[in-house]
Amino acid sequence: MATVAGSTSNRPRMDYFYDAQIGNFHFGEGHPMRPHRVRLTHHLIVNYGLYKHMNVFRPKPATQKDLTAFHSDDFIRFLQEITPDNAQDYIAQLERANIGADCPIFDGLYEYVQTYTGGSIGGAARINQGCSDIVLNWSGGMHHAKKAEASGFCYVNDIVLAILELLKVHARVLYIDIDIHHGDGVEEAFYLTNRVLTLSFHQSGAAFFPGTGHINDLGGRSGKNYSLNFPLLAGMEDASYESIFNPIVNKVMQHFQPSVVVLCCGADSLSGDRVGCWNLSIRGHAACLEHVKSFGVPMLVLGGGGYTVRNVSRCWAYESARLLNQPVPDSVPWHEYMDYYAPEYKLHIPVSNMQNENSPEMLEKTRNKLFEILSQLEHAPSVQMETGNPGTRRTPDTHNIDDSEDDDENCWEADVRPHRMKRVHLAEFFDKDDRLEDLLDTDQVGVQDFEEPPSDDDEL
Repeated sequence: MATVAGSTSNRPRMDYFYDAQIGNFHFGEGHPMRPHRVRLTHHLIVNYGLYKHMNVFRPKPATQKDLTAFHSDDFIRFLQEITPDNAQDYIAQLERANIGADCPIFDGLYEYVQTYTGGSIGGAARINQGCSDIVLNWSGGMHHAKKAEASGFCYVNDIVLAILELLKVHARVLYIDIDIHHGDGVEEAFYLTNRVLTLSFHQSGAAFFPGTGHINDLGGRSGKNYSLNFPLLAGMEDASYESIFNPIVNKVMQHFQPSVVVLCCGADSLSGDRVGCWNLSIRGHAACLEHVKSFGVPMLVLGGGGYTVRNVSRCWAYESARLLNQPVPDSVPWHEYMDYYAPEYKLHIPVSNMQNENSPEMLEKTRNKLFEILSQLEHAPSVQMETGNPGTRRTPDTHNIDDSEDDDENCWEADVRPHRMKRVHLAEFFDKDDRLEDLLDTDQVGVQDFEEPPSDDDEL
């Protein structure tokens, strides 16, 4: 592995996956999901000089074989074939795949999922190879996608695929989700295994998408008590969040003893998000990553939600700096996207004065409930892997069960996107030891590769 410039004993070996094309994909006029936010994040990382302290990679696109390690063959074939021009020929498949307003068909859809998923699988492979302590892929974190359907702006679940890659080498993987929405797709995929512990902190309520993640959803069979959920109310702020996040993560690390952690760092939990209803600051959000980092376990850090794009880029760039132990000034360095950060041109933004509906008593009650569940865990479970076939990642068959003007408006309406009836967990993944050296090669790139093609998104 190339030596990181200026590396020191307290600076982790960090890899960063970025593809310049990611910002060119567009979900459609008025859609809150804008991949352009990843481009904005990248330009802050470059202009703050953070890239000098990381190994920078352009991810190889995920192949059909990579994607069908979790997703069904028919679903991936459908994503390959569907376009805005031929959508009328796939009416039945559109309904079956949950394609619609939330998850529209747009030009380059399959290339988009290949790009963000390639970064997550490639990052997992780097960790498996022992080449990196921390890997960043801010374009990833699509935690709602299911085995055979899209959901919540997510088409392919790169998180599940990355965890499957990690399980080839690591006995236990911890997944932590600080997106404001419940990580339902990841929880469902690993609901029956004790090799993956999923921990999600999210907005509660049946009216808030996806309407899942109750504290009593604990997992099943050998995965009983390995799915942990902390549902929260509106207005969650830094001090309250720290009071639950740190002790619960401490307890999970003590009992589960993972050898790698995967984080979904959705920035829709920030104050002022167009879709979210919490009140976290950028520093408070980053403090979660710093706490996990303090355990010295390899980390795969992924993006997720976040819909006020200028704040998403602020947050992820700052978190990149904190994970590097690299201080950055609050003044945004001059670059071509400066106007996004007007009029203050600052990295950090003030939180609002919204009321925190989470009382200390409620938080303590839920925290104690999770402590009780964790006390029932087998310490550092030693299990075997059971996949569909020995030596493969195939999952067994299961039962069939623009930054717009709106950014400046009051943002506290609940996310009431339509969601399907809560389903029985498919839990497509079981356990058995699988040590194949199926490591994804990546192309390392330099700063000269950061130049990007013209894009319609470049104009505010």
